[in-house]
Amino acid sequence: MRRSPRRMTSLLSLTCLTVAGGLAAAACSPPGSGSAASSQSSRPAGSISTNPAKAGTVTLQVWDQEVRGGQNAEISRLNKEFQSTYPNVTIKRTAKSFSDLKTTLKLALSGKNPPDVVEANQGYGDMVAFVKAGMLTPLDSYAKAYGWANRYPKTLLDLNRVSNDGKHFGEGKLYGLSQMGEYIGIYYNKDKLKQLGLQPPKTWKDFTDQLPKIKAKGQLPIQFGNLDKYPAIHTFGVIQGQTAGKQTVRNLVFGTGNATWTDSGTLKAAQVLADWAKKGYFPQGANGLGYDDAAKQFASGQGVYLVTGTWEAAVLKPSMGRKLGLIVTPPDQPGGSVVTTGGESLAFAVTSKSKHPDVAAAYINFLTDKHAADVMTKTGNLPAVPGPAAKSLPASSIEGQMVQGWETLSQDDGLVPYLDYSTPTFYDTITASLQGLIGGKLTPQQFTQRLQSDYQSFHSQ
Repeated sequence: MRRSPRRMTSLLSLTCLTVAGGLAAAACSPPGSGSAASSQSSRPAGSISTNPAKAGTVTLQVWDQEVRGGQNAEISRLNKEFQSTYPNVTIKRTAKSFSDLKTTLKLALSGKNPPDVVEANQGYGDMVAFVKAGMLTPLDSYAKAYGWANRYPKTLLDLNRVSNDGKHFGEGKLYGLSQMGEYIGIYYNKDKLKQLGLQPPKTWKDFTDQLPKIKAKGQLPIQFGNLDKYPAIHTFGVIQGQTAGKQTVRNLVFGTGNATWTDSGTLKAAQVLADWAKKGYFPQGANGLGYDDAAKQFASGQGVYLVTGTWEAAVLKPSMGRKLGLIVTPPDQPGGSVVTTGGESLAFAVTSKSKHPDVAAAYINFLTDKHAADVMTKTGNLPAVPGPAAKSLPASSIEGQMVQGWETLSQDDGLVPYLDYSTPTFYDTITASLQGLIGGKLTPQQFTQRLQSDYQSFHSQ
């Protein structure tokens, strides 16, 4: 299939989003019941029941990947509150890691009894493929009934839209709603920096210049575990944003312009990542260390920096307390514009075979309203559309730093999309290639050529 660059231009504003409070945001199955999806899409908003209490006894099957710390805390609390509000509804939750969800969801959706609500990764490999197979229900009628267009900025909603022909995302029908905003930041251990006589870096050069100094003093510069494969996408994406620039990265992901994965900026990013691994700035054998294990080691004092997403703040805070700090990837020059990888969390979607689509949509509405935003904030998460609780966060707290970073990225138009959105097979290609690059089995040139081969194969169809 071919993606038309002209049709993706509306997504180029993805990373310049103004949302409530001045904040901003910016992974071959048998076909499912396409007719069910179509019938739901054509229903007028007035015919939809927005009161689950009238649905009778309902068991709602939900698959999510909110398994870590604050993520699990917020979804558990909101699930409990939803069931308390509607005693006739029982939520049967299946929680999986991102990797497990990505591996098993296609099979579950193609079965006879798929879940009612699932979290689906945006992009070609997941959401677009599910829509094309008729596995998800369009939510436009529900969006009108609940006023989601008034709650969310258009650009956030657009990221969860798929065209009618199933060939691209960013326009067309709405197939999901995301709870949280997110970006890849640089966590640091305040005590470690102080002991080393260092300050949080104010520029990208400050950061990279500190790494050999930290190593020379017998400390681990960057904690990092890539057994789960996806963490390297985030680390590489942060570097690529600095070396290639945000517009090049956007062009690569959205298929606009004449960008290639073998350009000099991307090649330089690959060289930087390979050098970091070779020079020992990561733990030895990082490809065999799990993401959660790396986070635990960082929390226990092993490593000065940790490059990962805002979702990890609530996991790290209980162990680290005041020692934990967070900055957005620093700019080239003091006071310059920042750039980093980010966007919004996986979208909650209603499956086309669900027997309770109205209740499922009401549940998604409940997970994303103003009260839910405050629950997310109080459990250490970053809601896509922050509520009143975000305004009262102390600036020095990890939560306050996280929100401040969100504001800065909005002002600077600094978010670039996740790289694995680029093609239907890009997640597998880039994760395997990054492991090869970090492990020294691929040169930077071989790495970029593999990415370009996948990319070119998709765009030449």
